[in-house]
Amino acid sequence: MYAEVERVEQVSRGMVRVVLARGELGQFVSTPFTDQYVSAYFISEEAPYGVPFDLEEARAAGADLEPRPRRLTVRSWDAEKKLLTLDFFMHGDQGHAGVWAQRAKPGDRLQFKGPNGSYAPDPEADWHFLAGDESTLPAISASLEAMPSDKRCVVFLVVDSPEDEVEIHSKAALNLIWLHRSKAQKPEDVLFQAIREFEFPDGTYDVFVHGEAAEVREIRKHLIKDRGVEKGRASISPYWRRDHTDEEWRRVKKQWLADQQQDV
Repeated sequence: MYAEVERVEQVSRGMVRVVLARGELGQFVSTPFTDQYVSAYFISEEAPYGVPFDLEEARAAGADLEPRPRRLTVRSWDAEKKLLTLDFFMHGDQGHAGVWAQRAKPGDRLQFKGPNGSYAPDPEADWHFLAGDESTLPAISASLEAMPSDKRCVVFLVVDSPEDEVEIHSKAALNLIWLHRSKAQKPEDVLFQAIREFEFPDGTYDVFVHGEAAEVREIRKHLIKDRGVEKGRASISPYWRRDHTDEEWRRVKKQWLADQQQDV
């Protein structure tokens, strides 16, 4: 499936929003999950093919020219207007997805498959706990927008500085705590320390925690071992890994997840 760039917006200092339209979006079928994602394919400017392309034929172009797959969380889907919105977190000139988003302009095409997903707020839970970093903003924002007005929700979000915060809308009874790496002696510990010191309200709850691999792993151990969070009521996994390129992380992620499952 492919679509064309309708418009590009700068959401924050480090985030670009790309709205897709036309193409084959008439075939897009949304899932019930608020963390739904598509698997997009990014191609180099030197590639001898363009969108749309046959994936197997494109891969035959060689390792340097084959499409680079990336999972992108769906920020929103407008079924009536057939508009698909994707938010990209920028890493400077690093990463195929971010570089493409920074250069994207109306009329550019993006090929992808999906969507898929695994999390949606449990309507039976008394309250919800969500936490993460910039990479989780699309999924957490979509989840908060899906919650009813009488639902209590606690959210921890870590970004570099106040300038990197984004506007989040929700009808839920929202307790949103922004955390800033620029103010911390150990930026990689900011999220874990804040969660460890937080006093959880009474009642049943579900959990959504995603972000950097090492940070998420420590938080997962704490929530399950110390807080007694049930694994079946928690969506906890890494989106990226510090000091790893996307390709390096993809190569080791499966084993990392298997090792994480053995922690607790």
